[in-house]
Amino acid sequence: MKPTEKDLLERRIWRHFNKGIMEYGLLEEGDHILLGISGGKDSLALLEFMARRARIYRPQIRLEALHVRMANIAYESDNHYLEQFAAEHGVTLHIRETSFDASTDTRKSPCFLCSWNRRKMLFETAKELGCNKIALGHHQDDILHTTLLNFSFQGQFSTMPARLRMRKFPMTIIRPFCMVQERDLAAWAVMQEYQKQKKLCPYERDSHRSDMRNIFDQIEQMNPEARHSMWNALEREGKLVEE
Repeated sequence: MKPTEKDLLERRIWRHFNKGIMEYGLLEEGDHILLGISGGKDSLALLEFMARRARIYRPQIRLEALHVRMANIAYESDNHYLEQFAAEHGVTLHIRETSFDASTDTRKSPCFLCSWNRRKMLFETAKELGCNKIALGHHQDDILHTTLLNFSFQGQFSTMPARLRMRKFPMTIIRPFCMVQERDLAAWAVMQEYQKQKKLCPYERDSHRSDMRNIFDQIEQMNPEARHSMWNALEREGKLVEE
């Protein structure tokens, strides 16, 4: 029987997902991992694929998930849907709320402050639950866009690593979708009929990151191999794993 378009897409995501895990040593026996769930397509796919791997593959790992609500930003997911989605995949979802006061530091953008406070809650919850790793849904496009941002605005050749061991406390951040392309996750979300967020972040399209996404698309149009060239450069310089 000829595989369907969905079959082929699923196999491609699964192959790149597992390749990233193996290539960069993201999982170890006994890992207790907290999944960061924003409610967007990438984090929902992360929960789905990580739960599947936890059921059928070694090393044996334990999973929990966290959704952080930002009280003062009009960015909202359906909590009931997220809880149901996590339960269907055998993962306990924790929901926490936090906020920030942008007037306390006008030098920082709302995006930075929101991200910083969400990340803080992730670390606090991971520590509270006894997790040794935090998994985030960043895909290969996110990593490459960050490379361009850091190069252009900070004068540094750096990015979000596939594996980052924190120096100040015993926690490791992993990005299991590091070798998965965004377009595949977007197509998968449609095929799986993921529910979209009730309200998108009002700053989502008003940032340098969205500009860099457009620039990266133009670069790929000029050179379809640019993605692989950039990835190989990051790998050669040891930017994808930080101990």
